[in-house]
Amino acid sequence: MQGELIHEFRARVRDPDGHLYRARVLGRSRDGKARSWIGWLEFTPVGSGGRVQRTDPETTQPYREALVYWATGLEPVYLEGAVARAVAARAGSAASSR
Repeated sequence: MQGELIHEFRARVRDPDGHLYRARVLGRSRDGKARSWIGWLEFTPVGSGGRVQRTDPETTQPYREALVYWATGLEPVYLEGAVARAVAARAGSAASSR
């Protein structure tokens, strides 16, 4: 899913296995309508190896500025849960494709 960078977090986040990631919120207008935006989280591994992890859409906001506001209010505990969901979703989709 392609998106526009909305917010990048300074704090790093660890997944349940202890891998360290940089977190950021990406977003895009929904169905080409400038007044409705969806946002998701993307986690990039710190250091060598690892895979980029992405969540499914986490929020829908009426306009871009509302998405920015949502993103800047996220706490570290939310990011930890989101990276765990992203890792689990990828593991689930990999297992179902076997």
